Amino acid sequence: MPNYVGSLQPVVRQMASDRLNKIQSQLIFNESGLVPVITQQHDTGEVLMLAWMNKEAIQETLETGRVCYWSRSRASLWRKGETSGHTQKLIELRIDCDGDSLLALVDQIGPACHTHRRSCFYKAIRADTAVVISDPIV
Repeated sequence: MPNYVGSLQPVVRQMASDRLNKIQSQLIFNESGLVPVITQQHDTGEVLMLAWMNKEAIQETLETGRVCYWSRSRASLWRKGETSGHTQKLIELRIDCDGDSLLALVDQIGPACHTHRRSCFYKAIRADTAVVISDPIV
């Protein structure tokens, strides 16, 4: 009996690649090949962080359901939570009206910020100073 599943794998990969190309063609990447991503907790609306994705990070995120960014400082893919365990499960990825930024709705496990705070936006500008408005949670 023929192995139909194995023979379909290249077709399925091509379909996935075509779908990804169609999605990415709707985006405007900057001169470094990056697009900014605002990351938000899906059920509360809390803004967690701002990061960057390139085409490879978008592809990995959509294929795995685990959010992957591009680290500008390390010049490499950054799989959120890979070392800390503070992962982000993708719920939905949205493109803004101009196609020049993304919104990642996620289920955040643990703190999103490297300072161990729930959100990277833990400072508020009050009068003429920045005030810390949340403490580390770990």
